[in-house]
Amino acid sequence: MAELKNPALDKLRAGELSIGVGLRQARTVDVAKIMKTAGFDWLFIDMEHNSMDMDMAVQISVAAHETGITPIVRVPGYEHYHATRALDGGAQGIVVPHVDDATIAAQIASNCRYPPIGHRSITGALPQLNFQTHTLKDATETINRETLIVVMLETPTAIDNAEEIASVPGIDALLIGTNDLTLEMGIPGELDHANIVAAYERVITACEKHNKFPGMGGVYSPDIMQTYISMGARLILAGNDVSFLLESARQQASRVHGMLT
Repeated sequence: MAELKNPALDKLRAGELSIGVGLRQARTVDVAKIMKTAGFDWLFIDMEHNSMDMDMAVQISVAAHETGITPIVRVPGYEHYHATRALDGGAQGIVVPHVDDATIAAQIASNCRYPPIGHRSITGALPQLNFQTHTLKDATETINRETLIVVMLETPTAIDNAEEIASVPGIDALLIGTNDLTLEMGIPGELDHANIVAAYERVITACEKHNKFPGMGGVYSPDIMQTYISMGARLILAGNDVSFLLESARQQASRVHGMLT
């Protein structure tokens, strides 16, 4: 049996929090070790909202393998080649944004899973398996088991369809894109609004019913994070490199400017 570990999935399967960090600015492979040392379980390698190309995304992904942090790529669209190129290059998970219904979710699962679950095409030796040769059955079963497929729910329509989406085989997690959801609901930035709380309740209930993992994105206030985690959110996007860099830099600049007063 081929050996492969997915630290983010291990945490989720154990019922623990699995926390990730968004990569928008990082362009060097050492970010994997940096974020592992900082305490994160997975990298949210963002190809939707920045200029990172596929080559950089897969280089970071491969560097993450031996570090003990899971490389997950958020692709920019539904087209199968976004996800499959990232997976063939070394990603251990895919996040697909703007998934509104079960039909789209089923297509994503089909694109990202090998038969008999889906219809992903097989390539040669994979970096996830250290480029070692395994039987086709062993390799595809192992990759299917240890790959995390996440769909993002970012509209009221998606929330209404949460149970149907959660029922789709091959989808592991439903992650609420909370900022976009507030915009779509006409309550921009009101991350703890009663309608958002109700959306989390609905998604978490659907995930529990269908043995999927509920996720949270876009919420970084500790008090609000605690609310949704207490409700059952487990796949947690806890911030991104830009905000962490800016916050730390601002604090240090302020300290140094104050040294003459």
